[in-house]
Amino acid sequence: MTSIERTAYPRFKRLITAHELHLFFSPSRDELEWAADSTDCDEHLLALLLMLKSYRRMGCFPALEDVPEMVVDFVRRAVELPEGTLPVYRAERTAKHHRGLVRKQAGVTYDQAKARGIVEQSIRKEAAAKNRPADLINIALEKVVEAGLELPGFSTFDKMASKIRTEVNSSIRTGIHDRMSGAQRAGLMQLLEERDSDGTTLFNRLKKPAQGPTWSHFKNLTKRLEWLDGLGDTDVWMDGVAAGKITDFAGEADAADASELRDFVPVKRIALVAALTH
Repeated sequence: MTSIERTAYPRFKRLITAHELHLFFSPSRDELEWAADSTDCDEHLLALLLMLKSYRRMGCFPALEDVPEMVVDFVRRAVELPEGTLPVYRAERTAKHHRGLVRKQAGVTYDQAKARGIVEQSIRKEAAAKNRPADLINIALEKVVEAGLELPGFSTFDKMASKIRTEVNSSIRTGIHDRMSGAQRAGLMQLLEERDSDGTTLFNRLKKPAQGPTWSHFKNLTKRLEWLDGLGDTDVWMDGVAAGKITDFAGEADAADASELRDFVPVKRIALVAALTH
């Protein structure tokens, strides 16, 4: 699961300044009159005002129990409700009705099916080049806001980013695999099995850093490049794959050792080693 803190998904800050409280959570006289006309008790009045101000600030409805106590206290004092008044609903249908009132007051459209469609479309498009779930979520957030729609819950963004990213990456890896000949695939797999002169796998030779800029190191790199070229034309393997994806796949391979890569399914194993070779 992606941490919400790594994304731009709206949420309450841990520390809210007095200036921010007054700027974003002070109910206007019109808002207070509107809320008073729509409620029948102090608890519902406070809850409705908190929903309205939170929605205007965040573009979505937080759970009332997630509203910071300092925000609750500020709004309660601002409208002069009795100390100890809590924002609670006795019935979910009342809360649902109030969410509808807030949407109407804020002038936004509630269409979760359309919002999810925008999220899926934008994530699928961007996942062809980007790999970090937080980046995919942030782009989808922008698209939903631009469409003037209420944001789905964060879990919706997170689950869709994870699912679609997995599907897109699988498709890209399959393409890399299929653009290679059987002999080339077998050659890459041998890197994980065959041993070099120092007893380590040839995969370690693939990951070996260039070392210092000396003549002997340069000659060794020349030989290594000839060896790499003999594995196949990696430009063909990576045809149409975004540079960012190649870098991410190569990084995943570089962070693993030969035994770890052997645990991957063959298509993924070959594609990651191919990206590192490239």
